Amino acid sequence: MLGRLSGQTPAPLPTIESVREVGFAARGEREPALHRIALRIAFVLVALAAMLSPAALMAQTPEAPASKAPVAAQPAPAPQFSDAQKSIWQKEYEARLLTDFPWLAKFKEADLALAPPTKGEDRVVFMGDSITEGWKIEGPNGSFPGKPYINRGISGQTTPQMLDRFRQDVIDLHPKVVVILAGTNDIAGNTGPMTLEETEGNLASMAELAAAHKIRVVLCSVTPAFDFPWKPGLTPAPKVLALNAWIKAYAEEHGHVYVDYHTAMKDSRDGLPAALSYDGVHPLPAGYAVMTPLVEAGIEKALK
Repeated sequence: MLGRLSGQTPAPLPTIESVREVGFAARGEREPALHRIALRIAFVLVALAAMLSPAALMAQTPEAPASKAPVAAQPAPAPQFSDAQKSIWQKEYEARLLTDFPWLAKFKEADLALAPPTKGEDRVVFMGDSITEGWKIEGPNGSFPGKPYINRGISGQTTPQMLDRFRQDVIDLHPKVVVILAGTNDIAGNTGPMTLEETEGNLASMAELAAAHKIRVVLCSVTPAFDFPWKPGLTPAPKVLALNAWIKAYAEEHGHVYVDYHTAMKDSRDGLPAALSYDGVHPLPAGYAVMTPLVEAGIEKALK
């Protein structure tokens, strides 16, 4: 260690053989006192050399605490889940697909407990996936205080799942308007590979069911996504653009309201910027702040 610090090569350590040589030399002396002195000096040299060896010095040097890289500032904390939690969630999700594909149980009790709308009540149901579920729609501290709006979003869901539960979670609640935001998880293949045509058919079926029950329809564009963190490499951005073009055309053709989130939220890559999302897919409060007035205008238009 001393040699490393000074830039010089440390001297070699005395060996047992060298100690013995010193002892033998001492024995050749006629005077016993010199014999004892020589042996003591040799052993002292061995001990000192061992104490000053690089290994010994390193063992005595306290370790410096590991430095931690500074944590980059985030617009808002992203949800953190351990691998164990993700594994449990995935197993529960896969098991539920076999027993309750649309997850009717999720809102069954809440739907049954909900009273019919009062006279003049402009009830609105938001149907969607995690982007809708994560939106604080209901209550005095939500995005629409005082409004009789109902959130029926379920994380991870695709349009076939929403279509299966559309009667229970929308029609039977007797809203005046339904806001449909769906398609992201179809592109991600959450319940298996899907074509855009299949997604379009499911969206059309939900709109037709609503219209048949005199529920006005607000069809929303799929929000921007450059990539999916849970299924990277699918290049969703152009597929989102194509689906949104179809949704807009379908809404215009059938007299429904179209709300364009995508144009207001996209970045230069047709993705969702960090200022509006913590993972490129799910909005932060700042993202929902962009969406709120847009959908509010769409609902008002549908109610006219």
